[in-house]
Amino acid sequence: MKKSSGSKTAAKLLVECLENEGVQYIFGLPGEENLAVMEALKDSKIRFILTRHEQGAAFMADVYGRLTGQAGVCLATLGPGATNLVTGVADANSDGAPLVAITGQVGTERMHITSHQFLDLTKIFEPITKRTKLVLRPDTINEIVRLAFKYAQGERPGATHIDLPVDIAKLPAPENEAPLLKVMETNTGKAELASIEKAAGEIFRAKCPVILAGNEAIRKNSAKAITKFAESLNIPVINSMMAKGVIPADSSCYLMTIGIPNRDYANLILEKADLVIAIGYDIVEYAPIKWNKNPAHKIIHVSNSQAHINKYYQCEVQVVGDITDSLRKIAHRSTVRELPQELFAIKEKFLQAYHEDIAVDQFPLKPQRAIAAVRKILGREDILLSDVGAHKMWIARHYDCYNPNTCIISNGFATMGIGLPGAIAAKLVHPEKKVLTITGDGGFMMNAQELETAARLKLNIVVLVFNDSGYGLIRWKQMDQYHETCFVDFDNIDYVKLAEAMNCIGYKINQAEDLLPTLESSFTKNVPVVIDLPIDYSENEKLSQYLKNI
Repeated sequence: MKKSSGSKTAAKLLVECLENEGVQYIFGLPGEENLAVMEALKDSKIRFILTRHEQGAAFMADVYGRLTGQAGVCLATLGPGATNLVTGVADANSDGAPLVAITGQVGTERMHITSHQFLDLTKIFEPITKRTKLVLRPDTINEIVRLAFKYAQGERPGATHIDLPVDIAKLPAPENEAPLLKVMETNTGKAELASIEKAAGEIFRAKCPVILAGNEAIRKNSAKAITKFAESLNIPVINSMMAKGVIPADSSCYLMTIGIPNRDYANLILEKADLVIAIGYDIVEYAPIKWNKNPAHKIIHVSNSQAHINKYYQCEVQVVGDITDSLRKIAHRSTVRELPQELFAIKEKFLQAYHEDIAVDQFPLKPQRAIAAVRKILGREDILLSDVGAHKMWIARHYDCYNPNTCIISNGFATMGIGLPGAIAAKLVHPEKKVLTITGDGGFMMNAQELETAARLKLNIVVLVFNDSGYGLIRWKQMDQYHETCFVDFDNIDYVKLAEAMNCIGYKINQAEDLLPTLESSFTKNVPVVIDLPIDYSENEKLSQYLKNI
């Protein structure tokens, strides 16, 4: 192997390659086997964000990727450090968020024997990434890094993994080795004219078409195109949880969000549709069997990629190509129709029940009332991150959005614990915006240690903890299926004291009227704020029974 007479190491070359990819932040923890990389980062323009747990680092990289479209980068050492990344990496890969995970590894001289903390990390990361590679030569780093970002940010984004052994990291880089040119990944493919015309024909013949918009439409910056398409043709729009904001909630064509476990109002609307125009829809977000059980619908699939194979998602026509271009061409060949008032009558029933719920002045609060307060405080461009739990269902159902990426929900892998780390990443990406996460007391405690990270970074994020002393979503499902609960209740701690111990500010809500002013005040601070909100989830069981009868 050709060695340089200079001092550039393979680890230094790795960092240069990351700089070349435009990496702003690396989220992670140092360890003995990635010390060479840490040393190389000292003089880098990349900002290393030291987290308190590798899972938090992976979630931060995950949300960074969702918001920017550029791969978020997380770093861990070997063994338990690497395995702690797994949940966040899997979440990004399932939800289509670009992420590159980098792990340290034992020296190559130890890989053939039983060795302290050694795991074959490429095998562990293989099923949860699009690509995983072990670096065995310094002169391959250039290509491995470029390929990692190419795959992570390419069509249907996801996670990739680079495993760097400690001895390789310290080897000299080849002479004159410079980062490869960053090739911009652009998809300018246009859909075939025949599919465009067939789609327009199906829309013309349909009596009650409905658009089902999914997360790919947001990733491909097609939200404005969908709104224009829907409003110009008077076709109503339902969005998935991960596509909230794809059409403004005050648009004449906006209906609701689909994804509640039970049959909800949005499902009723789809049942009445004779044509579903699925735009940027991914079956991982919400299984087709949940809205197309018969299957009875004609489906038009509009996407940058072919539809997944699923017997409940059989497409009459697939319009595969640039979504914005496809919608413009379909609209040009289509005629304006009357908005189907019978569908909006269903929405009116939904809104009537909602307004009745938020008018109830009780304590602990109903989740609807709490979410209405959050909506009043956050602007149209501000960011709400939902952790996973019972509260996610209510956020999806009732939190109105007006722009893409203003409500982040993990609903592919649907991972508890993403809320607080995700809020940290969101505030780093958008320091000018208010950033709030709603989390359950179960999900909050999974990564509560990252409060110290947020405080150290002096980030004014607000963490609203829905406190019901249990795993509310599982309690809901147990009652729905077995009419009793078990093993879901726990004792809560004093969240105000926890916040203060982490150099944050904590508040406890003791009466309903205190929530709104407390939220407002929280965004005037220069540190993170935790709000402990007792919540009444008896609404869950009431909703389940009601939805079974609609």
